[in-house]
Amino acid sequence: MISFDTVREIAGVLPGAVEGTSYGTPAFHVGKTLFVRQHQDGESLVVRIDPEERAVRVAADPKTYSVTDHYINYPLVLVRMASVKRRELKELLEEAWRLAATQGDGGKRSPRTARGGPSK
Repeated sequence: MISFDTVREIAGVLPGAVEGTSYGTPAFHVGKTLFVRQHQDGESLVVRIDPEERAVRVAADPKTYSVTDHYINYPLVLVRMASVKRRELKELLEEAWRLAATQGDGGKRSPRTARGGPSK
């Protein structure tokens, strides 16, 4: 099962990712931009996501992905740790990191891959 320790293993190696807290829960940021945090329910993650991708994931797998009224106007999705697979979580976190890394400068710089090279 996925835990926040799994998130640490994945997010902790992304360039510029810094662990801290958000709303009293463990979180990872790039600069000042949050890309993942543990939800206060202890069972879910709050993950940065493109809004169109969020709609697709919520429709395709509502057991794993959801959005509450609180998050509806933000590029965030709730991900149930009990039902997400590690490989899927890794892809989600890498994309969340890319979105956060480009947000701090208005999207002007090239996002980099998790290995530090330019994205394609």
